[in-house]
Amino acid sequence: MLRVAIAEDEPMNLRRLARLLQDCGCEVVATFGNGLELEEWVAEGAQVDALFLDIQMPGLDGLSLRASLPSTLPVVFVTAFAEHAVEAFDLEAVDYLLKPATTERLVKALARVRRALGREDSTPDAKQAKAGRYPVMAGKDVLFLPLAKTTHFEVEEQVVWAYAGEKYRTKWKSLGEVEAAFPDSGLLRIHRHLLLRPEAVLGLRSTGGGTRLLVRLHGGLELEASRGATPRLKARLGLGESREP
Repeated sequence: MLRVAIAEDEPMNLRRLARLLQDCGCEVVATFGNGLELEEWVAEGAQVDALFLDIQMPGLDGLSLRASLPSTLPVVFVTAFAEHAVEAFDLEAVDYLLKPATTERLVKALARVRRALGREDSTPDAKQAKAGRYPVMAGKDVLFLPLAKTTHFEVEEQVVWAYAGEKYRTKWKSLGEVEAAFPDSGLLRIHRHLLLRPEAVLGLRSTGGGTRLLVRLHGGLELEASRGATPRLKARLGLGESREP
């Protein structure tokens, strides 16, 4: 689990980013409304794996804050301003996300943070994930299922279930762990508790006045995509442009 801190002066954006990072399996150890507070916190010896910074903040902007921090401390910028990207990477930023950040994009950013920290997983399970497989429980046995034959993952009370013709219990406790295992697979969060492999979609049906979609999978199963995820799902399936970067 990565321990992260956030500096963001807009409370709504701060809460949203903190929730998304927690959904991705991070521990948000501190949040700040301006750069000066975070700079002082780090100077006092705070232990953290990475920082997520806005750029335009009162007191000390994100770029100036990054320049004052140890270069070994990974920083990800989350901002509404695309024009600062070159300067951010000149300051050795690990990644640069445009608001509103999505879970998909955060997963990739967190994978880059882990690489920067030298924490890429080399366990047997991680090697299986690199091969496109993952372990599940089948009674007393362990099976390795191919991601390519999986339709979706669902989390229930800190247990992640995989659906691949049947329902299988995995070792994961959050969807963020699944996304971290397969950061480049294109898995799409269509609800807080549902992670979909878009290639498994057989059809769509509109509901809620066209603002939401029911996703049809093998066996006649239908999943409801949230209102926020619907534009991204349509874009992924080639049915329209996403409203989020």
